[in-house]
Amino acid sequence: MPEVKIRKQVRILEEIFHEGGPAAAAPRKRGAIVTVIENPFAGRYVEDIAGFMEDLKPLGAAMAKELLAALGGDAKAIDGYGKGAIVGAAGEIEHGALWHVPGGYAMREALGDAKAIVPSTKKVGGPGTRLDVPVTHVNASYVRSHFDAMEVGVSDAPKADEIALVLVMTCGPRVHARVGGLAAEAIKGEDGLR
Repeated sequence: MPEVKIRKQVRILEEIFHEGGPAAAAPRKRGAIVTVIENPFAGRYVEDIAGFMEDLKPLGAAMAKELLAALGGDAKAIDGYGKGAIVGAAGEIEHGALWHVPGGYAMREALGDAKAIVPSTKKVGGPGTRLDVPVTHVNASYVRSHFDAMEVGVSDAPKADEIALVLVMTCGPRVHARVGGLAAEAIKGEDGLR
């Protein structure tokens, strides 16, 4: 498989103090890291692409560690995550699917024993395309207070022959979460759902 060629990397950090109601005791933090790489399959159909997932694993691990550090470095403080990919117009949606294993497993490893599947999204688009990356609790997908999304994008990416790979991590529930359901404190931690 071809080597991973990086053009640029972008980090986005947010602190949310309130959503129109009272200020939270501690602001909610959300962070994303986007790495723009050359798409080695752009412009042609290639049958066997799965091997490129193995090549992306070191990048996934590095991105997860960098994002964790940007959010303070404490893996126990991260309780939400998600991932995504934007494929340039000369590629196909399946090229974005190559990020599922390297991105998801990298975050789960960086955070310790995270149980929940890492939610994901992908699309094909041009420079400046925005992506709403879904977020759920790291240990139980049914924790409603952590259902969220973070919009990310890069002004000049992806070019037609590129892929923008995204990881998102969050600290805390949505500010003012109050729609019931499974509370984070009640997670059983058995199956990644509850």
